[in-house]
Amino acid sequence: MKVLAINSSPRMDKGNTALILNPFLEGMKEAGAEVELFYTRKLNISPCTGEFNCWLKTPGKCYQNDDMNILYPKIDAADVIVFATPVYVDGVTGPMKNLMDRIIPLVQPFFELRDDHCRHPLRGEAKVRKLVLVSNCGFWEKDNFDPLIVHMKAICKNLSAEFSGALLRPHGEAIAGMLEMGAPIGDIFEAAKEAGRQLVKEEKMSQETLDIVSRELLPRDMYIQINQHAQQTLETLEKC
Repeated sequence: MKVLAINSSPRMDKGNTALILNPFLEGMKEAGAEVELFYTRKLNISPCTGEFNCWLKTPGKCYQNDDMNILYPKIDAADVIVFATPVYVDGVTGPMKNLMDRIIPLVQPFFELRDDHCRHPLRGEAKVRKLVLVSNCGFWEKDNFDPLIVHMKAICKNLSAEFSGALLRPHGEAIAGMLEMGAPIGDIFEAAKEAGRQLVKEEKMSQETLDIVSRELLPRDMYIQINQHAQQTLETLEKC
């Protein structure tokens, strides 16, 4: 199984998104998957300019000569694609959106009816890929991920991919501090690793395992209080 993972956190492997993504990928490797990880911050990917040369003049190829040329063959070969992103204004980060928009050369310009809905046919050989979302959010409530999940499911429909689930970490800002204090949160990272093993061995992740990844770290009122205290401390330091 070939896995292509893309982490769009600007903090790369130092961010809270990586705290969930990395053990997930480790679990997949342990189960025998071939995993490649890219960071959008290290990639040069320009926005789509919407001239549709990739459909009309040079089918399947974008005229822009940037790092998408590295990713196109890897996307085509991947059995599993992992999009990892923190929540930015109810969606993915800007660099991740650029990358997603630039996938358009992989589909054809005309429509076909698929599941009673107009879709673009894929270019080349049909292949059932799985797509997984890994995401971190500073807000406490899990429903802050809902717009992201809707987006990912829509992408799957258009790319003839299977949405295999999401590893979601609400109130992720608490993780670093709890790790420093030695809080018992190791089960979250072990669950992320187990989800990776499950996806490779069983081709699906159990909801029970995913729920552990998303479990409550601390009560909402306490989380808000800690956040407000941090804000007050920052304001005091700025006045000094």
